[in-house]
Amino acid sequence: MTSTTLSGTNPSEHSSATTAPDFGDLRAEFQALLSGCGVYDLSARAKIAVTGGDRVRWMNGMVSNNVRDLAPGHGVYAFMLNAQGRIQADLYVFQRGDSLLVDTERAQREKVLQLFDRYIIADDVEIADITGTLAVLGLAGPESRSVLVRAGIAVPDLAPLEFRSAKCDCACGCLECTLVRGDDPAGTSYEIWLAPDKQKSTYDALVAAGAIPVGAGALELRRISVGIPRHGVDIRERDLPQETGQTRALSFTKGCYLGQEIVERIRSRGAVHRQFTAFAVEGTLPEAGSKILAEEKEVGEITIGAILPLPGGDRAVALGYLRREAAGKVLRSGSATIKPAALPIG
Repeated sequence: MTSTTLSGTNPSEHSSATTAPDFGDLRAEFQALLSGCGVYDLSARAKIAVTGGDRVRWMNGMVSNNVRDLAPGHGVYAFMLNAQGRIQADLYVFQRGDSLLVDTERAQREKVLQLFDRYIIADDVEIADITGTLAVLGLAGPESRSVLVRAGIAVPDLAPLEFRSAKCDCACGCLECTLVRGDDPAGTSYEIWLAPDKQKSTYDALVAAGAIPVGAGALELRRISVGIPRHGVDIRERDLPQETGQTRALSFTKGCYLGQEIVERIRSRGAVHRQFTAFAVEGTLPEAGSKILAEEKEVGEITIGAILPLPGGDRAVALGYLRREAAGKVLRSGSATIKPAALPIG
């Protein structure tokens, strides 16, 4: 097995997947995500159905993005904030017409359900955890669409976070599934929502069509390489939305929601004091939580580091937060020299 290094997370606990840490060759799995197609199980992600006549109005007041104007078949990425504007959770909300579907990481399920329950006062809103009733497979890499087609799954043209029913003519026998376009910066990912009893046969059909099974370790390396912050690792409850760089989670025109006043105040002032940043590392990979120093002054922190097994050679990288005034200065973390890196890395 090809080894790698991750500081700040255990790949086997990657909350986006239920697969093993790897399938025997982490380098090959990571390469499949970069230049081919990797397939993985996302069924462990929590799925929450929101119904009732007030569901859209209520949800729009709960999250940082615009749910009110979502057309059926579309979704948004959003934060749940507290009154001080600090991030409590991140999630996706999909408009299914007769209901909203909330998708979040397994580790956040109880927190999200508790927050939902707390803020349903006299609203016609019902919440149901449907995680066990919906299986999800993920595909990522530039060959993902071709693999889907070869497997017999019709692939319509989809915008990021758009979903449609797709006819399935593969050996899995599911006849129809729901195909979702991902919104990651690489722009080459899909999800398939389907009945749990069709999951294995569909997975096997995708592998037969050329997808490479990938584990949680390779998925975590891909996330780091494209600079997607992960809740619980890079996004903590002390962080503000604009600090994470995820403006895709924010709407500045939707009106009031919990924490909106702080988000708007930051927008009107033009900047936050620190920003989520990717770093190239020269030297020993710093541990998660390591301070970033410039001229012996603390200017940031590392949230996670990794050795990326890139085709041109292994590369040490890290993600973290850096104060704006430190841009352009010589930076150190632990015994390593670090400098901001452009994304994606590799």
